[in-house]
Amino acid sequence: MDTRTASKSTVLVSGASIAGPAVAFWLHRYGFAVTVVEKSIGLRGGGYPIDVRGTAVEVARRMGILPQLQEAHIESRRLTFLNADGSEAAVVHPQAVTGGVEGRDVEVRRGDLADVLYGTVRDEVEFVFDDSIDTLTEHEHGVDVTFRSGVQRSFDLVLGADGLHSHTRRLVFGPERQFHHYLGYCFAVFTMPNTLGLSHEVLIWNTPGRAAALYAVGDSNELHAFLNFAHPEPPYEVLRDAGAQRDLVATTFADDGWEIPAMVTAMRHADAPFFDTVSQVRMPCWSSGRVALVGDAAHAPSFLTGQGSSLALVGAYMLAGSLAAHRDHTGAFAAYERDIRGFVELNQAQVGEGDAALFPTTAEALEKRNDMLRGLTSLPPETGRPAHTALTLPEQADRPFSRSPASRAARHT
Repeated sequence: MDTRTASKSTVLVSGASIAGPAVAFWLHRYGFAVTVVEKSIGLRGGGYPIDVRGTAVEVARRMGILPQLQEAHIESRRLTFLNADGSEAAVVHPQAVTGGVEGRDVEVRRGDLADVLYGTVRDEVEFVFDDSIDTLTEHEHGVDVTFRSGVQRSFDLVLGADGLHSHTRRLVFGPERQFHHYLGYCFAVFTMPNTLGLSHEVLIWNTPGRAAALYAVGDSNELHAFLNFAHPEPPYEVLRDAGAQRDLVATTFADDGWEIPAMVTAMRHADAPFFDTVSQVRMPCWSSGRVALVGDAAHAPSFLTGQGSSLALVGAYMLAGSLAAHRDHTGAFAAYERDIRGFVELNQAQVGEGDAALFPTTAEALEKRNDMLRGLTSLPPETGRPAHTALTLPEQADRPFSRSPASRAARHT
């Protein structure tokens, strides 16, 4: 495909969370006709807090959304680590652990970031909710797509921005297990009442191999609760069984004190606790023919790095820019991967620091971690983690393409 005729080029993006709307924004800016399909009936609101750091902050600035993100900034002020009996092990500034920079990086609810991204493009590109890709058939001139609804359409390119468990990746590259790198933990996330009166802070409780966190976003009456535990192998047998997930977590934390019993009870009664393995996605190549992956679908770093959303924003910018700058999609996809893979892998490598800080698995490692924390300051650090800013963004394409009315002709009918 000659991407320099982008006014006639159509792109299907699968996924409307972070990477999807971000890449749609930039593709529209460069003149592509974009359709975003999302399996949910609408945007998923709320969600746990996420960080936009380093190079991703510059992407947000270039998109014009940085002021909105700054307004939505959560501003967590204190991170308290607790021993197994609930006594205080250390109190630090959250940025001292995450590697963020106060006043530059932003922390927002995931749903707030998704809302802002959607708001920038909802009137410019086509969104199709409550549907998903069923089959993809690539040919010389494009990709024929059959949707779950039965609708059939053709596109010049397809981009998978559908997350860690990407359906697009599975259709094109094969079963996800070959690309998932299990990091040795499982976790459950849910919400519960803020009966402790927490405000703008996080509590993290540890015992070897198990951890719990309570996250107070502002002065909310609700807490984001998190239970994490070491598990030698991925428990694939429970990943599709919500009852088995609850049982596994409850059994793992059955003998623990502090607020753990209340958290387990809240998890059991939560409407939809989220359970998963802690994993990264590592792929030798992020594209095949006319299909490419972006964000977690291509290179999920795991929440241990805190860089998933930032990598999604940067990846979306780089992918769209490559498609705008190259004459064919093959060259564009190769340039996209060449220009960002080093940045991605450097940030994926930060997982070791997150692992050691949050989830020590032995008593010795836990004591070493606590000693390290006591040496940190309760004030925000002046500099961030170098990996977060290791990529300098190229300038935007010199000549955005003007999109013709014909590029919107193929609608979802």
